[in-house]
Amino acid sequence: MAVKIKLKRLGKIRNPQYRIVVADARTKRDGRAIEEIGKYHPKEEPSLIEVNSERAQYWLSVGAQPTEPVLKILKITGDWQKFKGEPGAEGTLKVAEPKPDRKARYEAALKEAMKEDEAPATTPKAKKKAKPESKATESGEAAEAKSEG
Repeated sequence: MAVKIKLKRLGKIRNPQYRIVVADARTKRDGRAIEEIGKYHPKEEPSLIEVNSERAQYWLSVGAQPTEPVLKILKITGDWQKFKGEPGAEGTLKVAEPKPDRKARYEAALKEAMKEDEAPATTPKAKKKAKPESKATESGEAAEAKSEG
């Protein structure tokens, strides 16, 4: 049986996401796979590439032929060089910087909010005017006029 290592397309219309699969050469692109050995998300920056190196080495050793796109991915991860015994087995894979965890982001935002509370207001509060007193005297006069009439 001719076995190929190829990409199985998933995702949305303009957001492709691929699984790196081992499948019979006669199956459809998104058909039944023998085994999934990795992921490839090209739209992320940098592209997410995860390959189970041990399984990739096994399938290459038993004669599975990678397609051209998978061959390039295997060269980036260094699995192809490892299989062929060439130098450069560490690969050229770019790894995204890890995001700070939620708790650390929350603590940083909390500290920032506390600093803002300590600072004085940029504009002073408006002073109350004496208008309420004049209104009270007017309402008092109106009440007296009603009681007289």
